[in-house]
Amino acid sequence: MTDETKSPVTYRDAGVDIDAGNALVSSIAPLAKATSRPGADGAIGGFGGLFDLKQAGFRDPVLVAATDGVGTKLRIAIDTGNHATIGTDLVAMCVNDLIVQGAEPLFFLDYMATGQLDVAIARDVIAGIAAACRESGCALIGGETAEMPGMYSGGDYDLAGFAVGAVERDCILPMPNIAAGDRLIGLSSSGIHSNGYSLVRKLVEKSDLDWNAKAPWGSSGTVAQTLLAPTRLYVKPLLAALRATGPSRAAIRALAHITGGGLSENIPRVLPEHLAARIDLDAWQAAPVFQWLANAGNLPDDEMLRTFNCGIGMVVVASPGRSGEVVAALQEAGETPFLIGEVIPRDSDAVSYSGRLGTS
Repeated sequence: MTDETKSPVTYRDAGVDIDAGNALVSSIAPLAKATSRPGADGAIGGFGGLFDLKQAGFRDPVLVAATDGVGTKLRIAIDTGNHATIGTDLVAMCVNDLIVQGAEPLFFLDYMATGQLDVAIARDVIAGIAAACRESGCALIGGETAEMPGMYSGGDYDLAGFAVGAVERDCILPMPNIAAGDRLIGLSSSGIHSNGYSLVRKLVEKSDLDWNAKAPWGSSGTVAQTLLAPTRLYVKPLLAALRATGPSRAAIRALAHITGGGLSENIPRVLPEHLAARIDLDAWQAAPVFQWLANAGNLPDDEMLRTFNCGIGMVVVASPGRSGEVVAALQEAGETPFLIGEVIPRDSDAVSYSGRLGTS
């Protein structure tokens, strides 16, 4: 029995606002609905999200799942109040991992945890998630927003994303016929993407830069605007190239998403152990922010190449006889591909370099 002489201590008094959560669900429902695609209607609010593989048109599908976050890039978004594109990063980190298996992203779910729910901020974040889902042809079918006072302070929040895709069984990447002589084709990044930000933030602090100051690396924007440039979404151009180069997809043998570990650690993940990659660093020009990072941290090329994407966000491994066809398909899909190297027999290092990192 309750003591009627005492005032009740409610969930709101404990720091959790149920009404705010309900208001958020109502405000984001149209955003989720706009991501509808065959197999999903984009509705949210139930206990689970449904997806119909048969409606999506697959004949012998294998499901592929990926989960990721955006790391300490979130700290910059929170500290500067710029939340509009961090959701794009969240989706990109997941769906770019799906496409490297040859999988078409089908649906996405997000998780946002915060100490005190700010409906406007949460809606900005989820609007970015929904926009990236639309751009990737991926339905936002659900998610979770957790208000956790005592776990997160002030306006802090954290994000996690979960994506599921499907690929026909005979089209799974990487293919088993990767061989010495295969060409490595690089697709440009939009900047630092979502890796290495603990070091980035340390170098910004060490250089005594203000987030709202003009970027010292020649960008037209501020330090924060440049560093918050969203991760590129590679799904649609890569799906187009895969489909354009034949139903067997023999022209494209592997894809590597260049995330934490850079070129040095991500390319070997898709190569057989007896093969290595040889890369010509003179084949492309990285954005000036990478030169600033190298100078600010006195970082040699090998450290840059194992920490940052250095201007290449995705690598395509293509058969030598059809690499021109792959390049043409990527160009038709709106990409500007660079021939950055080739697959070679492995002697010692899994990745070797020639030339020097340059900036545009």
